[in-house]
Amino acid sequence: MSSQEQGLRSIHDSYPTVPIPVESRTEQQTTSRPVVAPRTFRRLITMAEIGADFFTSVIAVFSSYYIYYALGIGQHQFYPLKDVALFSAILGLVVVLLFERDSAYRGSTSLLQIRETERSLRVPCFALLLLSPLSFLLGTTFSRGALLSLVLTLPILLILQKYLVHRVVQMLYVRGHGVKKVLIYGAGYTGRRIYSALLHSPKLGFETIGITDDDPQLSGKVLRELGYSHKQSAIVYQETITPEYLLSVGCDTLFIAIPSASREAIFGAMQAASKANVQTAFIPDQRHMNALGAESIDLDGVLLTFTGDRTPSLHYRLIKRAFDYIVSLIALLLLSPLFAVIALLIKLDSFGPVLFYQERIGLNGRRFTIFKFRSMHVDVPSYAKSPIAPDDNRITRIGRLMRKMSLDELPQLLNVLRGEMSLVGPRPEMPFLVDHYSPVQRQRLQVIPGITGLWQLSADRAFSIHESPEYDLYYMRNCGFFMDLSILLHTLLFAMRGI
Repeated sequence: MSSQEQGLRSIHDSYPTVPIPVESRTEQQTTSRPVVAPRTFRRLITMAEIGADFFTSVIAVFSSYYIYYALGIGQHQFYPLKDVALFSAILGLVVVLLFERDSAYRGSTSLLQIRETERSLRVPCFALLLLSPLSFLLGTTFSRGALLSLVLTLPILLILQKYLVHRVVQMLYVRGHGVKKVLIYGAGYTGRRIYSALLHSPKLGFETIGITDDDPQLSGKVLRELGYSHKQSAIVYQETITPEYLLSVGCDTLFIAIPSASREAIFGAMQAASKANVQTAFIPDQRHMNALGAESIDLDGVLLTFTGDRTPSLHYRLIKRAFDYIVSLIALLLLSPLFAVIALLIKLDSFGPVLFYQERIGLNGRRFTIFKFRSMHVDVPSYAKSPIAPDDNRITRIGRLMRKMSLDELPQLLNVLRGEMSLVGPRPEMPFLVDHYSPVQRQRLQVIPGITGLWQLSADRAFSIHESPEYDLYYMRNCGFFMDLSILLHTLLFAMRGI
C-alpha cells in the first residue's frame, strides 16, 4: 500500500461534487432525515464486506459442485454434503483472512480500481493452494475437475459481489449516510490525485464539497478525475481559508494538498481549521516520490523514503514472458480469419498497404519496429502527432471503427511474440518524444512496453502518454501476474463496450 493510501486510510474517504451554495446546503441539512454517523457506518460496511466475502465463497463452492455434476466434468465423483459444507466454510474463512491481510477491509481503493480486480483474482488462487491438503484431512480426495470449476467460479463471483457492494455503498453515501464533508486546499497535481482517490474510495466516507486554491490563475479551472471517463469534475475556486468560509460550506475535514506552500500559508490554514473545529489532513508530495519510483516506510514515527530501480523480479519476468508467448501465439492463430477480413476492408476503403510500421522505444531505450493495421491515409507523415478527435480527416472510414475498438493494435501480437513488447505494460513512444523525456518520464523505460495498460483504460488517453506518467508509475510499483490479468480483463470489457 502506498503512503498516499495510508494517509487516506487513516482518516476516511469517498466521492466528490462541486460546492453546494450555503443556503441550499442549510435547507438540505434541516430537512434531511437522520443518517448513520461516519464511524458507525464504516464499521457496519466492514462487517457487511466480511460477511459478503464469506458467503460468496460458500456459494461459489456449492455452485462449482453443481456445475461439476451438471456438466459431467472429471470422474463425476460423489462427495458427502457435510464435507462440501465444511470445505466451503473453511474456504470462506481463509478468503476473509487473506483479504484482511491484504488490507481489503481498510477502505482505500486504487487507480482505476484495477487493484480490486487483481485482489479478487489472486486471493482465491492462494486460498485454494493453502487448502489443497484439506481433502486429505477430510478423508476425501476432491477431483481436479471440481477444483478447476471452483478456480473459475470463485473469482468471477467475488468480482461481481464487490462491484455490487461498491454500488450500494455509493447509493448510501448519496443519501448522506456515513459522510464527512471534505474541502481540498490545492488544485495542482497532488490535489487532483486526492480528488480522484476520494472519488473512487466510497467505502471510507469522505465527500468532496469543493476545491480551492490561492493561485488566481487556477480560479475557474475544471479539475477532472483520474478514471475511466471524465464524468466527475469540480471547479476550482479562489478562496482564502478562513473559519467563516469553512463553516459556510459545512466542511468537516480540510485536506492541504499544496506541498510547496509556505509555512505561513499552511499554518494559517491550520489555524482557520482549528477555530472552525475542522479536522486537518496532510498528504505527502507524491509527485516527487512517484517520479523516482520511491517507497516509504514508517520507522518509529519517521517517514523514510527510498529511491531506486523498479526492475520487476526475475520469476515474474519469466512467468510474464511465458504467458505473453503462449497467449500471443494462440491469439494469432485464432484471430487469423479476423486479420484477413480487416486487411480486405482496409484495401477496399483506401489506397495503401495494410500494415503500418513505425519505430518505437522499448525496454531500456532499445529501438524496435511496431506493427499496426493502417488506420490513416498514406499521405499522412509517419511521425506526426497522433489524432485525438475521432472525426480527424486523416483517419480512414474503416480506421475510425478499428481505432474505436482498438483493432488496429492487434498486429502488435507479433511484437509480443518476438519479445519486443508484452501484452501489458506502458505504451512505447516515438524516439523524438523520448529524446525530450524528463527524469520522471524516463522511469517508463525500466519495464517492457505493452499493448495495453492503465493509461489506455483511463480518460487521460485523450492526451499524450508522457503527459500522464502516474498510470505507468503506479503499474511499475504494483505489477504482478494477477495485476496483468486484471488489466487484460478490464481492456476486454472496454473493447466490448467500444470505449
